[in-house]
Amino acid sequence: MASLGYLTLLAAFVACSYAAAVSVAGARRRSPRLIESGIGAFYLVTALMLLASAIIVHAFVTEDFSIRYIDHYSDSAQPLFYKLTSYWGGLDGSIMFWVTLLAIFGAAAVYSNRERQRELIPYVVAVIAVVQMFFLFLMIVHKNPFATYLLEAPVDGRGLNPLLQNFYMAIHPPSLYIGFVGMTIPFAFGMAALITGHLDDSWLRAVRRWTMMSWLFLTLGLTLGMMWAYEELGWGGYWGWDPVENAALLPWFTATAFLHSVMVQERRSMLRVWNMTLVIMTFFLTIFGTFMTRSGIVQSIHAFGQDMALAWMFTIFMVVLLVASFGLVIYRLPLLRARNELESWVSREAAFLVNNWILLFSAVFVLFATMFPTLSEVVTGARLTVGPPFYTTWMLPIGLILLTLTGVGPLLAWRKSTPSNLRYQFTWPVVLAAATMGGLYAAGFRVWVSGLCFGLCAFVCGTIGQEFVRGAVVRREATGTDIVTAIVGLVARSRRRYGGYIVHVGIVLMFLGFAGSGYKRDAQVLLRPGEATEIGRYTVRYDRLSENSDARKQMITAHMTVLVEGEVVDQLYPARWFFFKHETEPTTEVALRRTVAEDLYVVLAGYEMSDQAASFQLTVNPLVNWIWFGFAVLALGTGIALLPESAFAYAGAAAPQGAATASVVLLAAALTLLGPVAVFAQPLEGALQEANEATPLELDLRRSLVCMCDGPGCGKKLVAECMCVEAVRLRGEIRGLVAEGLTRDEVLRFYIDTHGSQEPLAAPLNEGFNRLAWFFPYALGAVALGALVRWTRVGQEPERATSPAEPGSDTAQLEARLDDELRNLD
Repeated sequence: MASLGYLTLLAAFVACSYAAAVSVAGARRRSPRLIESGIGAFYLVTALMLLASAIIVHAFVTEDFSIRYIDHYSDSAQPLFYKLTSYWGGLDGSIMFWVTLLAIFGAAAVYSNRERQRELIPYVVAVIAVVQMFFLFLMIVHKNPFATYLLEAPVDGRGLNPLLQNFYMAIHPPSLYIGFVGMTIPFAFGMAALITGHLDDSWLRAVRRWTMMSWLFLTLGLTLGMMWAYEELGWGGYWGWDPVENAALLPWFTATAFLHSVMVQERRSMLRVWNMTLVIMTFFLTIFGTFMTRSGIVQSIHAFGQDMALAWMFTIFMVVLLVASFGLVIYRLPLLRARNELESWVSREAAFLVNNWILLFSAVFVLFATMFPTLSEVVTGARLTVGPPFYTTWMLPIGLILLTLTGVGPLLAWRKSTPSNLRYQFTWPVVLAAATMGGLYAAGFRVWVSGLCFGLCAFVCGTIGQEFVRGAVVRREATGTDIVTAIVGLVARSRRRYGGYIVHVGIVLMFLGFAGSGYKRDAQVLLRPGEATEIGRYTVRYDRLSENSDARKQMITAHMTVLVEGEVVDQLYPARWFFFKHETEPTTEVALRRTVAEDLYVVLAGYEMSDQAASFQLTVNPLVNWIWFGFAVLALGTGIALLPESAFAYAGAAAPQGAATASVVLLAAALTLLGPVAVFAQPLEGALQEANEATPLELDLRRSLVCMCDGPGCGKKLVAECMCVEAVRLRGEIRGLVAEGLTRDEVLRFYIDTHGSQEPLAAPLNEGFNRLAWFFPYALGAVALGALVRWTRVGQEPERATSPAEPGSDTAQLEARLDDELRNLD
């Protein structure tokens, strides 16, 4: 079977080569037969990749450990569900899974557009086939998933990484891959438009749905990754600015920018070069993110390991990609010239433009900060850590600005907004925001920064609610229906517009969850059976410790009772799981009590079996579940925007006098096997000595230093958040240094001297070469602002409009009509 799988990959590479060459030849010679032959070969690649995938899945299910990949990522005791998901659990299989998805997506895109985009399709096939050829080449010459052992095959496999044996992580990679692979389709159509010179807006219409769907899956992948980090890593957070997390975030920024700026091109024939650039950059960042994850150029708990040969292959491909793509853009600049100029900063296109520049700034900043440790190592020989404190310094205000623009943009008129229009649109949302912040202040909550975020969320909800209410009232008066039916009809008539508003509501809900972290409370406690502790409104009692095992792992579980005002409300079971084939570090099984308002989050940090003493990390995370609920609303809005008119009409007809809705149901099956028992011990060591109280200086230092433990699941978390034994020792050491009277700078210098570098620091000190990290965002912002002002040429009229139109003239009437039509567009 392994030989058949490898031959299938070779056949797919040959078919890709044929499809690319014959499609281009057919387009150049205007030969329909050659074009059809190329498309047929392109479909054949899909069939071959599905066959290769079936072979590897069969090998996992039948436990063919003679194949190295199967041996590395599966074992006989592994549940069937995780045997199937092991397909993409390693580097070799993930590349093959990538090509398979791209083949399916590419075939679907070509099939659905072959009649409407006849001129572009041959080059679309060629571009996608070239991308497939690159990944197939990687597998054939360097990362063959069907490679076998030359000598005797092992009796059993090593098993999938325990951290990946989680439902969220099982579906998180496919979601990200679909998002990444889907971005190849807009790139292919954009390149085809540049090659052929057919640069009207038809290519945008061909890829808009693909971009939205890919963006949705990319967002889903990011959200699932956050949920996995929250529930599996046991540090109480969901986003740690890990390099591989950032790699997935980068194309999300540029794809979001494209989805907004494409509306400006459709409505005003502006930003044509900009949109093509965003398409190229989004695809490039998907490749760059894959490069970061798989080459080992960055350090991350998510990375597949270091592989310099693979890194060089990716580097060459990315250089060729950028040179060819932007070479075509420069060649076609005369055809990409905008037909209109920005007439006013107080307009919807100006708001979208500012939104785009901020998103691009975010992408470039995150990319620079992610790669800065590697850059520092190359230049100075010392590797640094760029952790959450550095990112938060810049991304927090950027996030608030983007949230503000989410509410401002849709209320501004196209071309120019008048003062009366601004008052009409913004009065109530501003009042609502001010009332929210005033209420928070009166209730004794901090207004900065979380309170400001709540106020902006109220502002955005006010703008969106106002749009729905005003539109529904007008439609109710026109049709004579009730308000709910009017809203359904409103959404059905302008799906992209109101679906986008619902997406914005989902973003607002997610920001509510982010803002809730400003009121987070945590405590580290040592308890013995029967003892209790309080955190927030909860009393948590530790009852006992138990140990049991199955065929794959030993499970140490703490039994805890949660009380509110003396009444038992829940039973929690935090645990540590020791997998027999991965004994170096146990996995953390978090116990959660979820409510709409907050989560009670309990981690078993350590234990002593002799007297059943245990150390716990207790955290109350306010509003965190609104992040997951916000994504569900975002997905609903995206689904509405993607629905064809006929589908939405059917949905609306099926629910008269009500709202048509869409839902997605996820089904998970958990398989367990019982087996022999083994005994492991997780001594508490210093954990038993940790106290609940910490001085402000201690807390600050804990968040300014990272844990240098190399254990799986650690990944240089902040000392304040990491639960490993090394982090426990560091917290005790920090306490001792503070007790000796050392200042913050002296403690930081102590750790720099101990490790011989600034790597233990969560953010580089602003000195020497590190000044570049702190200076770069300022320089980037200044350059972006200067380029924006110069490029837009605000206030300049097109050459044809040399003087204002006289009132009552035909020109004035046409301009007024254009303003009205633009205002009523989506």
